[in-house]
Amino acid sequence: MSDKQKRFLIFGAHPDDPDLLFGGTAYRLAQAGHAVKFVSMTNGNSGHYSMDKEALAVRRAGEAQASAKILGISEYEIFPLNDGELEPTVENRKRVIRCIRKFRPDVVISHRTCDYHPDHRAAGQLVLDAAYLLSVPLTCPETPVPDNLPIFAYTFDRFTRPAPIRADAAVEMDSVREIKCRALACHRSQFFEWLPYGDGLELPDFDAMDWPARCAHLDRWLKRFEKAAELGRETLRQIYGDRAASIRTAEVFEQSDYSFQVPQEEFARLFLP
Repeated sequence: MSDKQKRFLIFGAHPDDPDLLFGGTAYRLAQAGHAVKFVSMTNGNSGHYSMDKEALAVRRAGEAQASAKILGISEYEIFPLNDGELEPTVENRKRVIRCIRKFRPDVVISHRTCDYHPDHRAAGQLVLDAAYLLSVPLTCPETPVPDNLPIFAYTFDRFTRPAPIRADAAVEMDSVREIKCRALACHRSQFFEWLPYGDGLELPDFDAMDWPARCAHLDRWLKRFEKAAELGRETLRQIYGDRAASIRTAEVFEQSDYSFQVPQEEFARLFLP
């Protein structure tokens, strides 16, 4: 796989989920010439305290495309499904299978199924349910089974039941923090409006903030990747050597055992440019 372009497909439940969980790694991979596609399984039309749902869906689609441009990724697709209503139905499973087969990724990434948000859980379940059926020719026969089946992986989360996520792969994020901040800042409706509102914070005045202030504000959501770096410290050491000790933030990934697997050392290097 190292001798050719690698293809990465990440499924998030909402516009901004892929950016938050994979944005730093996505940027590096895209800059190196690899293909990265983001998919939001819902249109995000419930993520606000005052906007009309239809207008919000349009706004969030625009925010996603602005972020994609900054990260340099191949595509940012948004499924026409309502925020807060994602379910692991057969119809949605087929939608995921078709999406994977058409993009033909080497790696498919999504949420784990243990999460506070029902959409995140449903997104993870849909991807898991697609993992085996992807190889069944009579399932969605209009989209042929790819010659090479992808590896499936989970993105970082802070949940510990039934088990904490394993850091089978870890990518340092410190050196691309500003790019990731710029991608997240595109999702103004979320990080500067809806999420602060939901956390009971005073809403920041986006237009009055200079760039350092905006980046400092976004640190509230980026700090979780300090815990990810601690979780993946040994994996970071395997990849970065002595430099690993000074890495503050990282994006980490666990290899799923529901799909084609590779040795841990190979998996750890899949995410490197």
